[in-house]
Amino acid sequence: MSTNIYVGNLTFQTNNADLEALFAPHGEVTRATVITDRDTGRSRGFGFVEMGTAEAATAAIEALNGKSVEGRDLTVNVAKERSR
Repeated sequence: MSTNIYVGNLTFQTNNADLEALFAPHGEVTRATVITDRDTGRSRGFGFVEMGTAEAATAAIEALNGKSVEGRDLTVNVAKERSR
């Protein structure tokens, strides 16, 4: 069972590979996606990471929430389901 994690306050230069590399030390990353503006293609400053296990997700959240990366303090928590 994979766990989806929200990652906020990313720099606008962060890409999917950077995001995956940030989370990889904490467990298997099954997907890492930086959300981009559909018109400009520029990062919107947040993304989502899917970890292989709940334990890996918990470890990543505890290690990275509030951590300064490139001068920005990350917001890392379990992603909420999007209401439609």
